[in-house]
Amino acid sequence: PAIPGYKVEKKEEADVALNLVLTHFGLDPSKRGIALRFGGDLCAVSGIGASAAQVVAQARALARALGRDMTEDEINEAGYEGEKGYHGTPSGIDNTAATFGGLLRFQRTDGAPIFEKKRIADPIRIVYASTGITASTTKVVGDVRAKKEADPAWFDDLMNQYLELVKRGEEALDEGDLVALGKCMDENHTLCQKLTVSCKESDDLVDAARKAGAIGAKMSGTGRGGLMLALTPSEEIQEAVFEELKKTAPQVWKTTFA
Repeated sequence: PAIPGYKVEKKEEADVALNLVLTHFGLDPSKRGIALRFGGDLCAVSGIGASAAQVVAQARALARALGRDMTEDEINEAGYEGEKGYHGTPSGIDNTAATFGGLLRFQRTDGAPIFEKKRIADPIRIVYASTGITASTTKVVGDVRAKKEADPAWFDDLMNQYLELVKRGEEALDEGDLVALGKCMDENHTLCQKLTVSCKESDDLVDAARKAGAIGAKMSGTGRGGLMLALTPSEEIQEAVFEELKKTAPQVWKTTFA
Protein backbone atom coordinates (compact mmCIF):
# COMPACT_ATOMS: atom_id res chain seq x y z
CA PRO A 1 0.00 0.00 0.00
CA ALA A 2 1.06 3.61 -0.60
CA ILE A 3 -0.41 7.09 -0.56
CA PRO A 4 -1.48 8.33 -4.01
CA GLY A 5 1.47 9.31 -6.19
CA TYR A 6 4.16 8.03 -3.84
CA LYS A 7 5.43 5.18 -6.01
CA VAL A 8 5.43 7.35 -9.13
CA GLU A 9 7.28 10.17 -7.38
CA LYS A 10 9.83 7.80 -5.86
CA LYS A 11 10.33 5.45 -8.81
CA GLU A 12 13.59 6.95 -10.06
CA GLU A 13 15.11 6.93 -6.57
CA ALA A 14 13.79 3.40 -5.96
CA ASP A 15 15.39 2.09 -9.14
CA VAL A 16 18.75 3.48 -8.06
CA ALA A 17 18.34 2.12 -4.52
CA LEU A 18 17.43 -1.40 -5.59
CA ASN A 19 20.34 -1.54 -8.01
CA LEU A 20 22.74 -0.36 -5.31
CA VAL A 21 21.71 -3.29 -3.12
CA LEU A 22 22.13 -5.69 -6.04
CA THR A 23 25.60 -4.27 -6.70
CA HIS A 24 26.45 -4.66 -3.01
CA PHE A 25 25.64 -8.37 -3.37
CA GLY A 26 27.74 -8.59 -6.52
CA LEU A 27 24.71 -9.12 -8.77
CA ASP A 28 24.33 -7.71 -12.27
CA PRO A 29 20.75 -7.77 -13.66
CA SER A 30 22.13 -7.52 -17.19
CA LYS A 31 23.85 -10.88 -16.77
CA ARG A 32 21.17 -12.83 -14.92
CA GLY A 33 17.43 -12.53 -14.52
CA ILE A 34 16.32 -11.09 -11.20
CA ALA A 35 12.67 -10.63 -10.20
CA LEU A 36 11.85 -8.58 -7.10
CA ARG A 37 8.39 -8.42 -5.56
CA PHE A 38 7.64 -6.46 -2.39
CA GLY A 39 4.64 -6.95 -0.10
CA GLY A 40 3.49 -6.24 3.42
CA ASP A 41 1.13 -3.88 5.19
CA LEU A 42 3.42 -0.89 5.80
CA CYS A 43 1.91 2.06 3.93
CA ALA A 44 4.56 3.79 1.84
CA VAL A 45 4.51 7.46 2.79
CA SER A 46 7.22 10.07 3.33
CA GLY A 47 8.41 10.08 6.94
CA ILE A 48 7.71 6.48 7.96
CA GLY A 49 10.92 4.84 6.74
CA ALA A 50 9.36 2.98 3.82
CA SER A 51 12.50 3.23 1.70
CA ALA A 52 14.62 1.67 4.44
CA ALA A 53 12.06 -1.08 4.98
CA GLN A 54 12.22 -1.83 1.27
CA VAL A 55 15.99 -2.09 0.88
CA VAL A 56 16.46 -4.01 4.15
CA ALA A 57 13.76 -6.47 3.06
CA GLN A 58 15.52 -6.76 -0.28
CA ALA A 59 18.82 -7.52 1.45
CA ARG A 60 17.23 -10.23 3.61
CA ALA A 61 15.53 -11.81 0.60
CA LEU A 62 18.73 -11.83 -1.44
CA ALA A 63 20.72 -13.35 1.42
CA ARG A 64 18.17 -16.14 1.72
CA ALA A 65 17.92 -16.71 -2.04
CA LEU A 66 21.70 -16.85 -2.42
CA GLY A 67 22.18 -19.05 0.62
CA ARG A 68 24.35 -16.52 2.41
CA ASP A 69 24.49 -16.59 6.21
CA MET A 70 24.59 -12.87 6.93
CA THR A 71 24.66 -11.17 10.32
CA GLU A 72 22.24 -8.39 11.19
CA ASP A 73 25.12 -5.91 10.88
CA GLU A 74 25.77 -7.14 7.35
CA ILE A 75 22.10 -6.84 6.45
CA ASN A 76 22.13 -3.33 7.88
CA GLU A 77 25.20 -2.45 5.81
CA ALA A 78 23.45 -3.62 2.64
CA GLY A 79 20.38 -1.60 3.57
CA TYR A 80 22.53 1.48 4.09
CA GLU A 81 23.94 1.13 0.58
CA GLY A 82 20.39 1.02 -0.79
CA GLU A 83 19.36 4.08 1.20
CA LYS A 84 21.94 6.09 -0.72
CA GLY A 85 19.65 5.81 -3.74
CA TYR A 86 16.85 7.53 -1.87
CA HIS A 87 18.78 9.97 0.30
CA GLY A 88 22.18 10.60 -1.22
CA THR A 89 23.98 10.69 2.12
CA PRO A 90 21.70 8.85 4.55
CA SER A 91 22.21 9.12 8.31
CA GLY A 92 21.79 5.38 8.71
CA ILE A 93 19.05 5.65 11.31
CA ASP A 94 16.22 4.36 9.12
CA ASN A 95 17.98 1.24 7.84
CA THR A 96 19.20 0.52 11.38
CA ALA A 97 15.65 0.75 12.73
CA ALA A 98 14.34 -1.41 9.88
CA THR A 99 17.03 -4.02 10.53
CA PHE A 100 16.98 -4.29 14.30
CA GLY A 101 13.48 -3.06 15.15
CA GLY A 102 12.31 -1.77 18.50
CA LEU A 103 13.01 1.59 20.08
CA LEU A 104 16.52 2.82 19.36
CA ARG A 105 18.86 5.56 20.44
CA PHE A 106 20.91 6.42 17.37
CA GLN A 107 23.97 8.66 17.11
CA ARG A 108 25.83 9.36 13.91
CA THR A 109 29.61 9.68 14.19
CA ASP A 110 32.55 10.18 11.84
CA GLY A 111 32.95 6.41 11.93
CA ALA A 112 30.39 3.69 12.58
CA PRO A 113 27.13 4.96 14.10
CA ILE A 114 26.33 4.26 17.74
CA PHE A 115 22.96 2.77 18.59
CA GLU A 116 21.39 1.02 21.54
CA LYS A 117 17.99 -0.51 22.12
CA LYS A 118 15.82 1.26 24.66
CA ARG A 119 13.25 -0.23 27.00
CA ILE A 120 10.15 1.58 28.17
CA ALA A 121 8.19 0.91 31.35
CA ASP A 122 4.70 1.61 30.02
CA PRO A 123 3.03 1.46 26.60
CA ILE A 124 3.34 4.53 24.39
CA ARG A 125 0.35 5.37 22.21
CA ILE A 126 0.76 7.47 19.12
CA VAL A 127 -1.34 8.69 16.23
CA TYR A 128 0.34 9.58 12.97
CA ALA A 129 -1.15 11.28 9.95
CA SER A 130 -0.09 12.01 6.40
CA THR A 131 -0.06 15.44 4.81
CA GLY A 132 -0.54 13.73 1.46
CA ILE A 133 2.67 15.33 0.22
CA THR A 134 5.52 13.12 -1.00
CA ALA A 135 8.82 14.80 -0.17
CA SER A 136 12.27 14.20 -1.63
CA THR A 137 14.80 13.66 1.15
CA THR A 138 17.67 14.43 -1.21
CA LYS A 139 16.21 17.81 -2.16
CA VAL A 140 15.33 18.82 1.40
CA VAL A 141 18.70 17.76 2.80
CA GLY A 142 20.48 19.60 0.00
CA ASP A 143 18.52 22.76 0.76
CA VAL A 144 19.32 22.58 4.47
CA ARG A 145 22.99 21.96 3.68
CA ALA A 146 23.03 25.10 1.55
CA LYS A 147 21.49 27.11 4.40
CA LYS A 148 24.10 25.70 6.80
CA GLU A 149 26.94 26.73 4.49
CA ALA A 150 25.45 30.18 4.02
CA ASP A 151 25.01 30.80 7.76
CA PRO A 152 27.08 28.41 9.93
CA ALA A 153 26.34 30.32 13.14
CA TRP A 154 22.58 29.98 12.62
CA PHE A 155 22.91 26.25 12.00
CA ASP A 156 25.28 25.68 14.95
CA ASP A 157 22.83 27.40 17.29
CA LEU A 158 19.99 25.15 16.14
CA MET A 159 22.22 22.08 16.47
CA ASN A 160 23.12 22.97 20.05
CA GLN A 161 19.43 23.29 20.86
CA TYR A 162 18.80 19.91 19.24
CA LEU A 163 21.54 18.21 21.28
CA GLU A 164 20.17 19.58 24.53
CA LEU A 165 16.65 18.58 23.54
CA VAL A 166 17.68 15.01 22.68
CA LYS A 167 19.24 14.65 26.13
CA ARG A 168 16.07 15.81 27.86
CA GLY A 169 13.91 13.65 25.63
CA GLU A 170 15.90 10.53 26.40
CA GLU A 171 15.75 11.25 30.12
CA ALA A 172 11.98 11.67 29.93
CA LEU A 173 11.69 8.39 28.02
CA ASP A 174 13.88 6.53 30.53
CA GLU A 175 11.84 7.91 33.43
CA GLY A 176 8.50 7.18 31.79
CA ASP A 177 7.56 10.88 31.97
CA LEU A 178 5.24 11.19 28.98
CA VAL A 179 4.31 14.79 29.75
CA ALA A 180 7.96 15.86 29.60
CA LEU A 181 8.45 13.74 26.48
CA GLY A 182 5.48 15.46 24.86
CA LYS A 183 6.94 18.88 25.62
CA CYS A 184 10.19 17.80 23.97
CA MET A 185 8.23 16.77 20.88
CA ASP A 186 6.60 20.20 20.75
CA GLU A 187 9.98 21.90 21.07
CA ASN A 188 11.39 19.66 18.37
CA HIS A 189 8.65 20.69 15.97
CA THR A 190 9.47 24.34 16.64
CA LEU A 191 13.10 23.66 15.80
CA CYS A 192 12.03 21.92 12.59
CA GLN A 193 10.07 25.03 11.68
CA LYS A 194 13.16 27.17 12.29
CA LEU A 195 15.15 24.76 10.15
CA THR A 196 12.54 25.42 7.41
CA VAL A 197 11.70 21.73 6.98
CA SER A 198 8.12 21.87 8.22
CA CYS A 199 5.20 23.04 6.10
CA LYS A 200 1.71 24.47 6.62
CA GLU A 201 0.06 21.09 6.18
CA SER A 202 2.23 19.55 8.91
CA ASP A 203 1.77 22.55 11.20
CA ASP A 204 -2.01 22.42 10.84
CA LEU A 205 -2.14 18.71 11.71
CA VAL A 206 0.18 19.24 14.69
CA ASP A 207 -2.05 22.04 15.99
CA ALA A 208 -5.20 19.93 15.50
CA ALA A 209 -3.68 17.01 17.41
CA ARG A 210 -2.72 19.20 20.34
CA LYS A 211 -6.18 20.74 20.52
CA ALA A 212 -7.70 17.25 20.52
CA GLY A 213 -5.68 16.26 23.59
CA ALA A 214 -2.26 15.12 22.40
CA ILE A 215 0.42 15.92 24.96
CA GLY A 216 2.99 16.41 22.22
CA ALA A 217 3.09 16.47 18.43
CA LYS A 218 5.68 17.03 15.72
CA MET A 219 6.48 16.45 12.08
CA SER A 220 8.28 13.21 11.21
CA GLY A 221 11.02 12.37 8.76
CA THR A 222 12.61 14.77 6.33
CA GLY A 223 9.71 17.18 6.39
CA ARG A 224 8.07 19.51 3.87
CA GLY A 225 5.31 16.97 3.64
CA GLY A 226 5.18 13.37 4.74
CA LEU A 227 3.96 12.58 8.25
CA MET A 228 3.36 14.07 11.64
CA LEU A 229 2.92 12.12 14.86
CA ALA A 230 1.14 12.81 18.13
CA LEU A 231 1.76 11.39 21.60
CA THR A 232 -1.44 10.41 23.41
CA PRO A 233 -1.49 9.40 27.11
CA SER A 234 -4.55 7.11 27.04
CA GLU A 235 -6.67 5.01 24.70
CA GLU A 236 -9.50 7.54 24.95
CA ILE A 237 -7.31 10.48 23.95
CA GLN A 238 -5.65 8.42 21.25
CA GLU A 239 -9.07 7.73 19.74
CA ALA A 240 -10.09 11.39 20.05
CA VAL A 241 -6.93 12.57 18.27
CA PHE A 242 -7.35 9.87 15.64
CA GLU A 243 -10.91 10.97 14.87
CA GLU A 244 -9.96 14.66 14.79
CA LEU A 245 -7.10 14.15 12.35
CA LYS A 246 -9.30 12.03 10.09
CA LYS A 247 -11.29 15.19 9.38
CA THR A 248 -8.45 16.80 7.45
CA ALA A 249 -5.61 14.31 6.86
CA PRO A 250 -5.68 12.06 3.79
CA GLN A 251 -4.51 9.07 5.87
CA VAL A 252 -4.39 8.53 9.63
CA TRP A 253 -3.07 5.60 11.64
CA LYS A 254 -2.69 4.73 15.33
CA THR A 255 -0.44 2.29 17.11
CA THR A 256 0.88 1.36 20.53
CA PHE A 257 4.33 0.05 21.36
CA ALA A 258 5.93 -1.16 24.55
